[in-house]
Amino acid sequence: MAWLVCGRRSKWLVLLLWLLVLFALAPLAQKLGDVEDNDAVSWLPGGAESTQVLELSKEFRPETLPAVVLYARASGLTDADRREIAGAAARFRTLDKNGIRGEQTRGPVYNSPSAPRAALVLVPVTVGEKGFDSVAEAVDVIRRDVGGGGGLSVHVTGPAGTAADFSETFAGIDSTLLLAALAVVVVALLITYRSPTLLLVPVVSVVAALLCAQAIVYLLAAHADLTVNAQSAGILTVLVFGAGTDYALLLVARYREELRRHEDRHEAMALALHRAGPAVLASGATVCMGMLVLLVAEMNSTSGLGPVCAVGVLIGVIAMLTLFPALLVIVGRWVFWPPIPHQGTVEPTEKGLWARVGRRLAVRPRAVWVITAVVLGAVSFGILGLRAEGISNADAFTEDKESITGQRLAARYFPAGSGDPLLIVTRTGTEREVGRVVATTPGVVPRSIGIPQGAAPRHDGRVLFEATMTAPSDSQAAKDTVRRVRDAVHTVPGADAKVGGGTAALLDAQTASSRDNVVVIPLVLVVVLVILTLLLRALVAPLVLMATVVLSFAAALGISALAFRHVFDYAGEDSAFPLFVFVFLVALGIDYNIFLSTRIREESALEGTRRGTLTALAATGAVITSAGLVLAGTFAALGTLPLTGFSEIGFTVAVGVLLDTFIVRSVLVTALFLDVGPPMWWPHRLSRRPDEPEHSGTAGTPES
Repeated sequence: MAWLVCGRRSKWLVLLLWLLVLFALAPLAQKLGDVEDNDAVSWLPGGAESTQVLELSKEFRPETLPAVVLYARASGLTDADRREIAGAAARFRTLDKNGIRGEQTRGPVYNSPSAPRAALVLVPVTVGEKGFDSVAEAVDVIRRDVGGGGGLSVHVTGPAGTAADFSETFAGIDSTLLLAALAVVVVALLITYRSPTLLLVPVVSVVAALLCAQAIVYLLAAHADLTVNAQSAGILTVLVFGAGTDYALLLVARYREELRRHEDRHEAMALALHRAGPAVLASGATVCMGMLVLLVAEMNSTSGLGPVCAVGVLIGVIAMLTLFPALLVIVGRWVFWPPIPHQGTVEPTEKGLWARVGRRLAVRPRAVWVITAVVLGAVSFGILGLRAEGISNADAFTEDKESITGQRLAARYFPAGSGDPLLIVTRTGTEREVGRVVATTPGVVPRSIGIPQGAAPRHDGRVLFEATMTAPSDSQAAKDTVRRVRDAVHTVPGADAKVGGGTAALLDAQTASSRDNVVVIPLVLVVVLVILTLLLRALVAPLVLMATVVLSFAAALGISALAFRHVFDYAGEDSAFPLFVFVFLVALGIDYNIFLSTRIREESALEGTRRGTLTALAATGAVITSAGLVLAGTFAALGTLPLTGFSEIGFTVAVGVLLDTFIVRSVLVTALFLDVGPPMWWPHRLSRRPDEPEHSGTAGTPES
């Protein structure tokens, strides 16, 4: 296989095949945004009650979100204000474009009949085929015709306003993340390679992998019902750049070693692929399988993310094991300029930083790993400050948005749940009793019960009505109200009543995410453990490596929770946050342990476990550190988006990767292998091979 990729003639065939693939697929990659599904169902748990209500409500009326236009003056609305508000409402009623259902406009509704200081006008907006993007277009039309001025505050808020702000934020996500990730990779490769020419080869290869991955995801979304939304498309970009560059760094390091031993670069690359290829394949398989486990998640947004990321990593592995080595061999040794590796030149890692670190660790390895584990364990207690219970709309953005400003202002004058009511579907004949039960439930405005404007009063033996809550629709109090309403209506005989709406959707998402955490996390651990066991052909080493990764994950969550509370002042975390971070850190963080442990195993067969550990650390230390910096940097690029959830995931994954790179892999894992020695490979025959005594030289000083 290695010779097919880097042979004297076959390398050109590999390049030609990739050019043909890119020619065919690159145009499809540009269409990925066209198949993104950003409507509510694509984010909700498939079988949740709120999802059922959303689907049932479409039988009564098109899926609708109300745009709430708020007018307010702290000193009180003037007669001129009231005339302007009435005129705006009249103009809204004439709108019939971009899904705006102007004839069903309600209002103005004043907060006081005698001395009003605020008024609401509710304009229904139909959610079109483009999901939130279609709502954003409608809200833009409304915002251009709201009037205001002269001290009269005007804001377009409510579910439609919030959806429009989310759509605006996601609109440039692909280009923003692409440029940010590309900048991180270029800078990191320039620092790592100290070569302005060498960095072009991995960048070209990673971009090719991303285009192919986006095209394949597009085809799966268009023809195989794969759910892709803005979140998964954005993470795909970051993941391909980060993981692909990691694999490139590992291969280049091994190729450079072989170039110092062999005159023929084709032979050097074949040997590098033969020795580094299994580690790259194992790493890619670990990430792919870990991501595919997400398919068992209840949250549609989570289950859809799995295949998208798996495709990205798979294409990244293929590109880095075919296109990338072929390009390196085609361009020749000069691409390493100025530090060109020639046959016979000294391998710098033999006396480098990580060789010195290894010698220090070998003096008292048990003390090192015990102290390191205790410190990481202590940091992990920061998890107690984690608030992964969902993020309110007001806290979802890291910058001010009009809908959020309007939401806060509206809560001063009107019931906080105005504009985002509960939706209740019940059987015909039970609506009176169900309505009475809902109206008497604490947290519901008693006189707010009614048929949504524009909705059919009955359909297929069911009735749809709505109710306003007293608490803000995205608050914990509102979620508690939903629970009480559900408990109440579920007891009405023969009603088969279901409660949905925006708040119910948030509650169901939180419940499903909690379930996914309990189910998916153990499955990912099992999958990764099985792959490590097959790769290392041992039991002890995989268990030890998994324990270190879980400890690293806990420490990353602890550090992040402290930073979110006391540095960034975030109000909380999304309910899916722990799962996303766990999958990325375990699936990606195990990469570095794979790179190190496979090299330890290779060297152990030649010189014993302890000496092999020091040799492996010296040989892989620089490349793994560089890979960690690249991956951390690409995930940190998520922080360039003004979304709290993305910023939190990016920060935590970056922290976890840095912990894995500089502490877990270089200190904890190395010290454990030095302390345990050959039994790490039990039951493989390497566990029965006595270690050769260390002596000064490449491997380091004798262990005390």
